[in-house]
Amino acid sequence: MNLYLMRHANAGLSRENPLLDAKRSLVKEGKEQCILMARTLNALKIQVDVIVSSPLKRALQTAQLVGTEMGYDARVEISPALGLDADFADFQRMLAHYSGYDGVLVVGHNPNLFHFLGRLITGNGGAAIRMRKGSVARIDLDKHPPLLQWLIDPRTARAIYASVQKSSRPKTSKK
Repeated sequence: MNLYLMRHANAGLSRENPLLDAKRSLVKEGKEQCILMARTLNALKIQVDVIVSSPLKRALQTAQLVGTEMGYDARVEISPALGLDADFADFQRMLAHYSGYDGVLVVGHNPNLFHFLGRLITGNGGAAIRMRKGSVARIDLDKHPPLLQWLIDPRTARAIYASVQKSSRPKTSKK
């Protein structure tokens, strides 16, 4: 299975009250990050069979926007194993539930996601991998130990798009 771990896009500043923070929506920049990252996944010809999100609003919005832009027409599934208080055992049970799929995109939060990613690829959590808001990591779970194929954040995706929009052909003078 190819697992795509995605941190939710920008939802502005966190709120002190946990109930209000759980209802925090994406800001304009976050919505733009979703579109950019979905287009990047499409350019990489990524196919997902299922999208699973944390129950929090900002993660669910991220999952829905990315899914829509990728042409995913099924319902985004919600799993507490991607919530703020989830642990690695919860995450492993969720992965086992979706093990029959080839491509699974999960949307969650830091610090959980980078801890889960570190535990997946090292077995003991010894890796510390930064995931900015809107980042997507591809992990090949068929390898033992699972292999991190790539990690792309919105800044990198923007830089790639900017470089390919410029002509790659050298200019020639017309004399």
